[in-house]
Amino acid sequence: MDLLLHGYRRFRRNRWPERRRQYESLADTGQRPRALVVSCADSRVDPGMIFDAGPGELFVVRNVASLVPPFAPDGAYHGTSAAVEFAIRILQVPDILVMGHGLCGGVQALLHGTPPEASDFIAPWIGLAAQAKSRALARAGVQDLQLECEYETIKLSLDNLSTFPWIASRIAAGTLRLSGAHFDIRSGVLSVLDEGGDFQSVPPD
Repeated sequence: MDLLLHGYRRFRRNRWPERRRQYESLADTGQRPRALVVSCADSRVDPGMIFDAGPGELFVVRNVASLVPPFAPDGAYHGTSAAVEFAIRILQVPDILVMGHGLCGGVQALLHGTPPEASDFIAPWIGLAAQAKSRALARAGVQDLQLECEYETIKLSLDNLSTFPWIASRIAAGTLRLSGAHFDIRSGVLSVLDEGGDFQSVPPD
């Protein structure tokens, strides 16, 4: 907690003065983020930092392995789906980006099994991506199975997003765009999913 409080004091001292009017405006007019970003909860991956975004610019949902479950409105608890619904139906964001990353522990658990001490929630959650694992394993000659499965997990989440009727209708109307990306922690390179299903690195300039 002390570390967090020290960080807060730095924020108040260094960032708050230059951002104060922006925060006040956001408080008065509400948020109008440019995009919904579904990202991993991994502490090494910060969408706001990666995209150099300021307050109010991104609506970020973070969970283990950047997963989006398929549309399933029932009495269970659906934190990710609830956040997606808020971003799309209330905030009317024009873009959804699913961003996976390199060295993802969730994908590692998907490939090699969840540790016994993390079986209550992580095991069934990561099981949502079983199809991504099957796709990666079916690729003949894959040199980096971890990376391939990270890619396939992103694609699966995009497929699942399309099962939400109010997302599908906006895509058909041309008012919503789905995109996928992968961030390499070691190199800092962002790759974006192209129309052919491949990930292409984004030039830095």
